[in-house]
Amino acid sequence: MFYFLLSEASKLIKDKIRLVKFQLIVFTLLTALVFGACSSSDKTDIQTDDPAKAFQVAKKNYDKKDYLQSIEDFSYMKIKFSGSPVSDKAQYYLAMSYLKREEFILAAYEFEYLLKNYVTSPLAADARYQLAMCYLGLSPRYNLDQTYTLYAINEFKTFLELYPNDKNAPEADKKILELRDKLAYKELKSGDLYYVMDNYRASIIYYDNVLSEYFETQYADDALCGKIQALVTKKKYEEAKKEIARFELKFPKSNLLNKVLILKRSIPS
Repeated sequence: MFYFLLSEASKLIKDKIRLVKFQLIVFTLLTALVFGACSSSDKTDIQTDDPAKAFQVAKKNYDKKDYLQSIEDFSYMKIKFSGSPVSDKAQYYLAMSYLKREEFILAAYEFEYLLKNYVTSPLAADARYQLAMCYLGLSPRYNLDQTYTLYAINEFKTFLELYPNDKNAPEADKKILELRDKLAYKELKSGDLYYVMDNYRASIIYYDNVLSEYFETQYADDALCGKIQALVTKKKYEEAKKEIARFELKFPKSNLLNKVLILKRSIPS
């Protein structure tokens, strides 16, 4: 247990370090973006001092899916027309332009900027949802570090708390479940790996993590079956019997039920 706790503490420290690095990267990219926009206004298609007309020009490029140009245009507007009636819209489409190009870190920063600086904007709800989508885009394969997966879940939950009746609420619920499935699968595969390595104690810890934290996911029956198998292998028959009864109660239609019943018959009377 000591080594397990030490490992978890180490993960938390690494996550803190990654967060600091993430903030530094965003700050560096933002600085480059701002100075680039200040020094290269000739790259924009906007040739007017009217904010509304400038927005029309930038939006036209966005609608044509010329996202590189729309980034130039909306970045220029962000500085040139700060505080104008179209500022929040320019900020939103700047973020969306980055998102369309799958530049998720920059997109996340720009959505955060909108949410902090344009709290009452009618675009705030969608910006909150799209911020979560940025972190979803950064969420890697299950076997890699899942920090961004956790960020995405947190942002989707925040979105649902603030806007439970929004049109994107059902999709946000769906995304949370998908992301939690990924986290559950990561824990399950760790349990399977330790089982193959004959470290049954460690495998049971990971299976229990799935059962305690992700019971609503599609991998709960896999985890419980894995735990039963580990307990039978360790000859902890009384504990195994309790978990078998739990499996029969909770997962009577699981395709793993037959395997569990075979394990049940293997227990000495």
